[in-house]
Amino acid sequence: MFKEELYKHKMSKTFEVFEKELLSLRTGRANSSMLDLIKVDVYGQKMPINQLATITTPEPRVINIQVWDSNNVTHVDSAIKKSDLGLNPQIDGQLIRLPIPNLSEERRVEIKKLTKSMGEKSKVSIRNIRREANDELKKILKSKDISEDDEKKFEKIIQTYTDDFIKKVDEKVAIKEKEIMTI
Repeated sequence: MFKEELYKHKMSKTFEVFEKELLSLRTGRANSSMLDLIKVDVYGQKMPINQLATITTPEPRVINIQVWDSNNVTHVDSAIKKSDLGLNPQIDGQLIRLPIPNLSEERRVEIKKLTKSMGEKSKVSIRNIRREANDELKKILKSKDISEDDEKKFEKIIQTYTDDFIKKVDEKVAIKEKEIMTI
């Protein structure tokens, strides 16, 4: 039997991943989730910064990273410098300060394009899940486990899920673009 909830769950997961990616974009305000995608090479493996330090935002334009092990300070520093965030860490013992500079107009446009591109990738993934569901429906119909009416009904349900999630992606992109372009 066809399980439309499975495909709704897959679309939901795709949307969650998209939201996390959006949070990692720099908008001019300090946000600890900007560091989520940065992995630090320590202890023979790549680890996220939040597993090596306490991350706080004491001011709107500063992120503080209190590294727990003093041996990892330089590793965290170099990982941040290598990332495409364009931030310049300032080391003070085991504390790393990340001042968040204002975004230039050029950088804002660049980030806006990146946001659109992330949204498009997410929408393509959601549409691929819809295609996967429709292919599954055709197989089940061929094996005569459901009627043509049921197939059409499930196709409509899957299309509704697809439309809902694509609308959510578009809304998130619009909100993020507005945030990016606000000085």
